[in-house]
Amino acid sequence: MKLERILPFARTLLKTAVEEGDHVVDATLGNGHDTLYLAELVGENGRVYGFDIQEEAIQETKLKLEEKNITDRVTLFKCSHEHIESNIPAANHGTIAAAIFNLGYLPGGNKTIVTKPDSTIAAVSQLLHIMKKEAIIVIVIYHGHEEGQIERDALLQYVKDIDQATAHVLEYKFLNQKNNPPFIIAIEKR
Repeated sequence: MKLERILPFARTLLKTAVEEGDHVVDATLGNGHDTLYLAELVGENGRVYGFDIQEEAIQETKLKLEEKNITDRVTLFKCSHEHIESNIPAANHGTIAAAIFNLGYLPGGNKTIVTKPDSTIAAVSQLLHIMKKEAIIVIVIYHGHEEGQIERDALLQYVKDIDQATAHVLEYKFLNQKNNPPFIIAIEKR
């Protein structure tokens, strides 16, 4: 057996939760890699809702989707993920199968624009409200910068306080790696 690295493990978690035709969320588009992966998982009858505050992230994601000719299964929102619940149609509340967050800053982008603990916690709380049973939220935490450490600490405190009757919470990380390596928090709705 080989331990999966962080990003492949995040995708393994998503793959176990998502079936063709599902509705899913990419809460932080970044460069569009997860959006594309989710769009392929949900197939032509599924829907991906993607969120980012940066136009650069929206455009990069659109390019990746256009290259694969699968833009029709993705709805992109140029707004913070703290507005997930109000942007996803009410008819789809209770149908969301999975969500992913890659916290921190846009790779290759402006490092002063970062995810914030209040908006991330609000987004996770909203997702727990609108997701179906056994849905999963995968949060990849990059905490190698000061803002990332603040967000990490607030998020860890928040997830530790989630009632176990509401969700199972997993932390997946490598303990002997240097320089604040990313790690995963996975939340499975009960």
